[in-house]
Amino acid sequence: MSNSHDSIRAVLWQDDKLLLLDQRLLPQQEVWLEYTDSKAVAEAIHQMVVRGAPAIGITAAYGVVLALRQQLQQGRGDWYARLQPDLKILGEARPTAVNLLWALERMGNRLQSLSPDEADPLGLMLAEARAIHDEDIAANRRMGELGAALISESGCAVLTHCNTGSLATGGYGTALGVIRSAYAEGRISRVFADETRPWLQGARLTAWELVKDQIPVTLLADGAGAALMQQGQVKWLIVGSDRITANGDVANKIGTYHAAIAAKYHGVKVMVVAPTSTVDMSLADGGLIPIEQRSPVEILSLGGQRVAAEGAEAWNPAFDVTPAELVDAIVTERGVVRNPTTEKMREMMNNQ
Repeated sequence: MSNSHDSIRAVLWQDDKLLLLDQRLLPQQEVWLEYTDSKAVAEAIHQMVVRGAPAIGITAAYGVVLALRQQLQQGRGDWYARLQPDLKILGEARPTAVNLLWALERMGNRLQSLSPDEADPLGLMLAEARAIHDEDIAANRRMGELGAALISESGCAVLTHCNTGSLATGGYGTALGVIRSAYAEGRISRVFADETRPWLQGARLTAWELVKDQIPVTLLADGAGAALMQQGQVKWLIVGSDRITANGDVANKIGTYHAAIAAKYHGVKVMVVAPTSTVDMSLADGGLIPIEQRSPVEILSLGGQRVAAEGAEAWNPAFDVTPAELVDAIVTERGVVRNPTTEKMREMMNNQ
């Protein structure tokens, strides 16, 4: 893979600090924010300085490192018990993204495994956070290969929704990782990207990433996707996910369900790309996924300016659930599940 198609990283650990590229300011400004406090990291997750399920999990893992450092500065003692309030605050920052809870559980298990007289608990926990980060990038590259192989057409166009690239992950991306790989192999010639209201992740982030990595991109309003499909312009809808349930139902950015229905009607295939840390086998179906409700202000305003009539109310779920029967393939680092069912999902998750 040419580095020209993979030049972006949004989460860094540098000089004993967590650095986050402030995605709220893209594409107009590229501003890096520094964090040394775990509560500030939780607020950064909630305020969408960082977003995308894998990136949220990685950021939370580094947040645990910062919390531990703060506790150690106050004395050693039982650091696991003392860290519980910090872990709770991090865990409540974005409830739908299961990667957040997965990363915190993994970091918590590592904490529990440390002996009270461990010489360098901070170093060991930082190594665990870095491992989560490195494993995510490796998983994304593997998913890129697997997903690209599903695209049998040569030089076709695809549609994507929200942002699933390096900005949403440790690097390379999930759905955009597949797109990067497929573009490098000549399977994709152009990407159509939904603008993704109300935060405009498609317009601000996906388009920025693809332009920066020299992949042709055309932006469209969220409501234009069905007309694009009707004209036969795209062969695949490729998206990520914040949580996938045991039966293959998929929670993703609001508007994904809408796009998947249109894809089904027009014979466009739907590919969902996400690491296995996104799969929640404890939930039987998508109806059990907690859906984050965000402030009505995000719908009623744009760029800080009111755009809706005064007195109008707004409904602002951050995610919707696409039923498994609308999904042609779920791609993870462990393999591909075609036409997902509970049995197929279980088999994939047991494939170590």
